Amino acid sequence: MITTNPFAELAAVIPPSAMQVYVVLMVVLVAAGTIFDMMHKKSAKYFFENSKKAQQNATRSVDGGEKFSLALKTIGKEVITAGEFDNPQRRISHLFIMYGFLVFVITSAILIFAQPAATAAPVTSLLWHLGALSLAFGGYWFWFFIRVDVSAEGRRWYQLVRADLFILSLLGMATFGILWSLTQGGALGWLFFALFLAATTTLFASVYWSKFAHMFFKPAAAYQKRLTKADGSAENLPTLSRDDPEQQKRHSMELLRDAPMEMGLGIKREPPHHY
Repeated sequence: MITTNPFAELAAVIPPSAMQVYVVLMVVLVAAGTIFDMMHKKSAKYFFENSKKAQQNATRSVDGGEKFSLALKTIGKEVITAGEFDNPQRRISHLFIMYGFLVFVITSAILIFAQPAATAAPVTSLLWHLGALSLAFGGYWFWFFIRVDVSAEGRRWYQLVRADLFILSLLGMATFGILWSLTQGGALGWLFFALFLAATTTLFASVYWSKFAHMFFKPAAAYQKRLTKADGSAENLPTLSRDDPEQQKRHSMELLRDAPMEMGLGIKREPPHHY
């Protein structure tokens, strides 16, 4: 069953060309939502202005070779292995979600564009199902065991906010996609397909309101942080003792300009209970 192209039987009712148009439309919606998000939050403007400000405070120049090396390190740690997560469970959950999503989306495009017939390569269909299962596993792990304990915020666990839109639409896409594939050919199968389509459309059409665009900003922010450490600008923060007047001036918060560089381990005296 999981080696069967789930879109093959669908092609008897919905033309493959219509499926292909839908995929292209989803890509356009993601691009448009990301652009609108950047315009609304002025992310690109912030990065550009922050980069110019950092250059003014740089103590050394970074050549092209070093920049390329920093980019590889960013890809290796923050992108491929999600090394920015200190919590091992959150990191593993994120990796299941990220790679499951990538495999699921890529194989969906292959099955719809390159192999719409029932003779599609079984390995592609197998990867489609495994991607959905990985996405669902990581997503439900996050939702039930890692997600912020909303009771700490005075809300019930079932009370949803806009920030939940991204993960819920992801879970809906993976869950209903699997159920649709396993129940094709009957009324229940069409119900799951409708829910799968609704969740997928919500995911890609709500980029402007969800955390989807965040996936594109994180690598850029991580690379910029590495670059500022390399050129000495250090995001315009003190790098040495704050007893040095020049270092004190670098701190953006006047309240902390006289604070010691090392605050001690007070923040770790009581472990968090709501994450």
